[in-house]
Amino acid sequence: VQLVESGGGLMQPGGSLKLSCAASGFTFSRYVMSWYRQAPGKERELVASITGILGSTNYADSVKGRSTISRDNTKNTVYLQMNSLKPEDTAVYYCHARSSTTNSWGQGTQVTVSS
Repeated sequence: VQLVESGGGLMQPGGSLKLSCAASGFTFSRYVMSWYRQAPGKERELVASITGILGSTNYADSVKGRSTISRDNTKNTVYLQMNSLKPEDTAVYYCHARSSTTNSWGQGTQVTVSS
C-alpha cells in the first residue's frame, strides 16, 4: 500500500486548498479513505472520511460546512477541499486507508495558514 499526498503549502487565512492523495498497491474502491491532521503539540485527529463504493462522508465538527472530501475510484485518488482557511487549520495532513484488515498512512503534507 502506498499513499502519496500533495497540495500542501503556505495558505492565506480565508483562502482555499485542495489536497490530493494518490493511492496504489491495493483495491482502492474497497477501502475507507480518510484525511487526518496533526498540529504541533497535539494529537492526530480525523478531519474527514469517505467510504469506498457509496461515498458516504463524515467530517470533524471543526471543518464541517467548509470542507469536502471526495474520491475518484478510476484514478485511485482521494481529495480534500477546504475553504475559509483558519490559522488553526495549520497542521500536517495525512492520508489514511482502512479496510477490515489493513491500516495505512501516507507521509503527510504540511499545511500552514498564515498571513
